[in-house]
Amino acid sequence: MNSSETKKLKSVPVHYVSSTDSTEFTQLCHALKHSTIIGLDAEWKPVRTKPFTFPTVSLLQLACRVNKITDSDSVKELEKKSGVEVEVANQSDSLVFLVDLLEIDIPSIWKVLKEMFVSAEILKLGFKFKQDLTFLSSTFSSHGCEPGFEWMEPYIEIASVYHNLQNKQSVEKLSKNNKSLAAICEELLGISLSKELQCSDWSCRPLTEEQKEYAAADAECLVEIFDIFQEKFLNEGILCPSNNELHFSNAVLGLKEILEYCDDCDNVLTQKYFQASDLIRFATVSQSSNTAVGPLPDPLCISKIPLAVSLSKLVRVYGEKLSLKESDKKPKASKKKGNTQPSVGLVSKGKHVKRCVEYQGPPPWDLSLGGDGCPKFLCDVMVEGLAKYLRSVGCDAAVPYSKKPDARQIIDQVNKEKRILLTRDAKILKHQYLMNNQAYRVESFYKNEQLLEVIQKFKLKIRTDQLMSRCTKCNGRFIQKPLTTEEAIEAAKGFQKIPDCLFDHNIEFWQCMDCKQLYWEGTQYHNAVEKFIGICKLNKWQPKTSQKLPTI
Repeated sequence: MNSSETKKLKSVPVHYVSSTDSTEFTQLCHALKHSTIIGLDAEWKPVRTKPFTFPTVSLLQLACRVNKITDSDSVKELEKKSGVEVEVANQSDSLVFLVDLLEIDIPSIWKVLKEMFVSAEILKLGFKFKQDLTFLSSTFSSHGCEPGFEWMEPYIEIASVYHNLQNKQSVEKLSKNNKSLAAICEELLGISLSKELQCSDWSCRPLTEEQKEYAAADAECLVEIFDIFQEKFLNEGILCPSNNELHFSNAVLGLKEILEYCDDCDNVLTQKYFQASDLIRFATVSQSSNTAVGPLPDPLCISKIPLAVSLSKLVRVYGEKLSLKESDKKPKASKKKGNTQPSVGLVSKGKHVKRCVEYQGPPPWDLSLGGDGCPKFLCDVMVEGLAKYLRSVGCDAAVPYSKKPDARQIIDQVNKEKRILLTRDAKILKHQYLMNNQAYRVESFYKNEQLLEVIQKFKLKIRTDQLMSRCTKCNGRFIQKPLTTEEAIEAAKGFQKIPDCLFDHNIEFWQCMDCKQLYWEGTQYHNAVEKFIGICKLNKWQPKTSQKLPTI
């Protein structure tokens, strides 16, 4: 059954960079030279050995907001040197680069990345990126690239951006935020950012297409969130440039006088290669054009053109510097006692996690324990995708009441509703107040495999007539009888839009009894049924009509 489709991130070109001799590396250098905003993220395989060491970063993601190039001389020159065609993004477009740090020659890319991190002309965006910077510095240092990445500036924290959009707080309080990136994306962009591949093995090659899509989305969403942030301040007039405009006819001004007229003097003073004439040219540019003239082209990769005036003002207020102290460069073992993580299993009444591969029943829904005999699960944030898959095969799969529940709230819900907690979080399994057979740690990374794992562990009986029998949005049950087209139109008024193309087909409409969401048996419904028949190895399903239905 179909419902309103989930909004997706903007479609942007994604380039996989695994060699410095490749076309993709040429594209990366060109993008870095002409970008003013870059969203950054990194992926690695966690280290679980003792003594603890920093993990090796496997993948670096860069979402580059590339400026429109009016003068194509630099592009032609780059194409002539490299012998390949250089892709140029339109204004406000992004290019995403996935830099494979396990395949590429680390020393060859070290200088390019180091200059990007410290360039005052490029605003870096990240989500709690200090740990990423620490691991990146360690990775490059282990390949003889000394010093590593010790600092990054200017930088804006997306968690702080979110807080500012929600509440008018002082800048000092903005850094304190525990909301996940997925939750921020859903709230600000209306996008469901799946995190199920976050813990996958990023050291295995080749990476799957799903891993690449996940990695690219993690970087691109940072830029799109910042767009909302910047637009807010432009609309409120906070970033509107002043009308001050300097003209130097026969006047001779000193540095002090120039800086008094220059709104972006902080940015000017950070430039390493400015001549006095360049400084005067910068001050004479009309601020209403939001552009500035930089010095002569630099032989290094990064452009020396200052940030636009409006963007510089935003950086002055909300920008920060990420820097690593000597203590940050040394791995620290956890101070918590009993930090050994279990591989899989349930929790016993004792203080330690009970290691067991097979589930030991009976489950809380068992009739002998006063249950109703119907399997019921509670999926935490780490397996939210599994919850939708379980609902799709007819299983009762709820999620926590709160978006940020603590362990006590989750266990209370498990006890109250007689459910089994499904999670990939080993920490929650260590709570002493978890009773036997209340929680299970899912081993698999992918939703298809997770679904099969749960079906096998709990010996669930899945039937063809159960498929798509629950609301994937809220876990509610559908009404007993389908709605007619007229009834569906009436039910959707002011709540949901039904595509006009459905009215010419004899399609059944169903409504969730809890959230009132409307569904219909369209092409996506048929495809979903076929998909889960294949996953669960069920008998072939025959659609109710042979008529070809529209794709929604």
